[in-house]
Amino acid sequence: SKGSRDGSDYQVYTRVAEDGDKIYLDLANQAHQVVEIDTAGWRLIDIPPVKFRRSGSMRPLPEPRKGSMNTLRQFLNLGPGDDAVWALYAACLVQALRGNSQYPPLVLHGEHGSAKSTAAGIFRKLIDPNASDLRSPPRNEADLFIQARNGWVLGFDNLSGVSDWLSDCLCRVSTGGGFSTRQLYTNTDEVIFNGTRPIVLASIEEVATKADLTDRAVILNLPAISPEKRRLESDLWRDFDTAHPYILGGLLDAVSIGLRNLAQVRLDEYPRMADFARWAVACEPAFGVPEGTFLAAYNDNRDNANQSAIEASVIGPYVLMLNQQDSNWQGTMTELLAELVQLAPEEVTKQRNWPKRPHDLGGRLIRIIPNLRAEGINIEEGKIDRNR
Repeated sequence: SKGSRDGSDYQVYTRVAEDGDKIYLDLANQAHQVVEIDTAGWRLIDIPPVKFRRSGSMRPLPEPRKGSMNTLRQFLNLGPGDDAVWALYAACLVQALRGNSQYPPLVLHGEHGSAKSTAAGIFRKLIDPNASDLRSPPRNEADLFIQARNGWVLGFDNLSGVSDWLSDCLCRVSTGGGFSTRQLYTNTDEVIFNGTRPIVLASIEEVATKADLTDRAVILNLPAISPEKRRLESDLWRDFDTAHPYILGGLLDAVSIGLRNLAQVRLDEYPRMADFARWAVACEPAFGVPEGTFLAAYNDNRDNANQSAIEASVIGPYVLMLNQQDSNWQGTMTELLAELVQLAPEEVTKQRNWPKRPHDLGGRLIRIIPNLRAEGINIEEGKIDRNR
């Protein structure tokens, strides 16, 4: 057609777009309204300067009203002393309204009755409601690809573990990396997704144990709800739907505050997800917590994640033991494997995932080097002599 030959090309966005110094949120309603956010505040517009696409599973957001995002806290079970946990949850929310960015996966753990699925569902419903807000884990990379193309927030519930391939895919979706799959009804054409998405995961077990995932994630452990504090789920969602426009308006205010403050934010040290941390600090005045709460909570969260990643690695605990015995140990990878075999019990070294060759050990060690470094253990590779 003439349009395909001579027409203009446009960048097309899903739900959230960032254009210059403004952010746009598609309400996906029948009136085709979009929220425009800048340093002066936010407003509804009918003809935005960016193009949005809508999938069949997307659901409309309510028209936002002036309110406070802190109203959301009454719908979440964050536990005692919850300022720190709330600051981390709120930080992931405001980050999810950045376009063209990186997004720390929000991982919610908790036993039965801790309302982790509710917290995950609220996260998605607040920003990107869908016909199915939370889903089972994807079966393969193609499933994840399709969900990322058709929605903004990816929400997965009832995870019992995260396989290596899924951990790798989630990392690529959260911080950048391409996917491709075969075009329907063709043998050779590709459909490519090259972008990032906010992710929320809910599970009973600790599923973010792979070093690459823990290095990016915000991990929250939610306590069980006491019987006297439980409420009917139908009542909770009815009350949330009523409050949704006002919470959303407060969230938009937080984003506007972040846009005003961002240029002045300087961090003493920049963590792995540096852009996220800087943006969260810029938005923190809207969280209703004392100044510095987010950064302190985020540093503690990363420390705990590093320890979990080391403990989850089959060699991690024994590398720590070796470091305690000799903090300046050096040798070949073959010699290191022999040392770890001496430290680990036989039932561990006989496991299928225990490295059997020096090359295997090298691969497992590389995965946890960032976590070990965060714990003060540096691993350096170099030649011992001319031949080795």
